[in-house]
Amino acid sequence: MNNEKLTDKNFLLFCAAHYDNLQYASTEDFIEDLNRIKYIKKLVTRYVENGDLKERLILNHIIVLNNCFGPEILCKILFLKLKNQMQYIKPFLILLNILPDKVFNVGDELVIDTNLIGMDDLIVSKLRKV
Repeated sequence: MNNEKLTDKNFLLFCAAHYDNLQYASTEDFIEDLNRIKYIKKLVTRYVENGDLKERLILNHIIVLNNCFGPEILCKILFLKLKNQMQYIKPFLILLNILPDKVFNVGDELVIDTNLIGMDDLIVSKLRKV
């Protein structure tokens, strides 16, 4: 369990310290992988505003990030950067079996109980078909 605090101030340093591909990847690869978080946010925003869900693309981005950071660190990163969109992200994390029951030391939160986060019903039903 990683109890290291993750904030916006230490985000890049935290990510670099936990990046599994660091010895094989270039700085450009690292930045490209971090940009996947922005892509996920844009895809979720598009879904919320227009109902246009690209579930396979979101899933692919999460899988790549999971391969780069591992499930525990990825969840901390997602909770920091996509805090207000977690009801849309949670079904993907459950599908991949990488969502912990609790996430520690993210932003101002000491403990986030993931069981208390709701899930979007349409996303859940689409992911059941994947």
